Order: sequence, then C-alpha cells, then structure tokens
Amino acid sequence: MPRFYCPQPLAAGATVDLPEAVAHHLHVVRLQPGAGLTLFNGEGGQYRATLLDTGKRRATATVVAFEEVEAEAPYAVTLAQGLPEGSKMDWIVEKAVELGVTAIQPLAAGRSVVRLAGERAEKRQAHWQGVIVAASEQCGRNRLARLHPLMDVGPWLAAPAEGVRILLSPRATESLAGWARGNAPQPVTFLIGPEGGLTPQEEAAAVAAGALSLSMGPRVLRTETAGLAALAVLAGAWGGI
Repeated sequence: MPRFYCPQPLAAGATVDLPEAVAHHLHVVRLQPGAGLTLFNGEGGQYRATLLDTGKRRATATVVAFEEVEAEAPYAVTLAQGLPEGSKMDWIVEKAVELGVTAIQPLAAGRSVVRLAGERAEKRQAHWQGVIVAASEQCGRNRLARLHPLMDVGPWLAAPAEGVRILLSPRATESLAGWARGNAPQPVTFLIGPEGGLTPQEEAAAVAAGALSLSMGPRVLRTETAGLAALAVLAGAWGGI
C-alpha cells in the first residue's frame, strides 16, 4: 500500500486534502479513486485511508483508521556529518533514515570542499528535508528524523551535547563495537569528517569537548560509509534492525 507523509491533523473519519506533491505523484502513477493509502503525519503511528479523487495538483482521501505502528530504534542517534562533495550528502541522509537515525546535523568542517551559505544553504536544507520525507515513506518510519541547521564544527562542539559524542577515528585504540557491547543503550552522536577527515585541530577540539575517540576497525572508511556503518554496528549491539 502506498505510504505518504501528510503534515496535518489526521483522524478516523476525516476527509483530508493531500499535499500537492502527493497529488502529483498519484496522478502520474494513475492511482484510481477507491485505492488504499497509508498516511502519517510524523506524530507517531499511521492511518489507513481511501483515495477519493485525484487530479494534477489536488487529491483528497478519507481516513479510515489509526494504526499504532512504530519503526523507531529504542535509542536516539544523531549523525553529525561533515559536508561531503557532490550528491553524497543525499545518499547519506537517505540511508541514515533507513537505518533509524533520530537527527542529522550537517557540519561545515575545515576539509569540506562544499561551502554553503545564505540562500544556497537554505535550498540544500529544504532538499535534504525532502530526502528525509521520501526515505521515511519508503522504509516505514512514521516519525521524521530531525534536520538541524548547518553549523561550523567549532561552534557545534562548544554547544551542549545530546548524549555521548563519539568521534570515529582510524587512530583510536578502542573499537565502537567493543564500546557498544560494554554499555547500555543511550543517546549517541556520531561525528564524521568529510573527505580527508577532520583536521588534527578539530579532532583535538572534539576530544577536549568530551567526545570519545573510537575506531571502526583496521580499514579506513569513506565519509559516506563511516556513519552508516556505525549506525549498523550500534543496531547490532543494541537492537533496532
């Protein structure tokens, strides 16, 4: 059954206007009135609905029933990702949502090739938000991962931490897998550098701010691989997959 994010109050028996992007999709795939839909508004659970009518820019549906379904991990994980080149961030955001990330913090790091500011930064933020919505629709999550505004690494490190911050570094002597096995599930933030990694000064600042330096093993992972692998390691140790 097709699933769509519908950011408005939903209740059994209500008739709702679907978002224009959803209406356009339904028109393109030629879904007919009477077809079943699943809607969610990000507040938890999902709703079975029936399509009433559809056009190029407008569609309506009747909400049939609420279903108390959740697909969230039993712990909160934030991915603080140094901005990578090109479209890699899209892929990272999409896959991180599929793996259960709770929040995503884009970071401008010293070795980030991409530089975003002003209107360009706002457009990328809006684009990444769309990637989060699409990934949530596809993977069955009924709550959207939070997307924080882009920050420089320094000010972000100076801000209060949400749980344990973990710096993934190939120079660390303790492994993430070993640490996870020895600790109970808890809020975690992974700090990932861009291509080329964080600078020595940024790594030192992270450790000085209280971050744990942990390793992913003997191989050096790419920026688009490291955070996703870390999410999978945590899920293997604490559940969530």
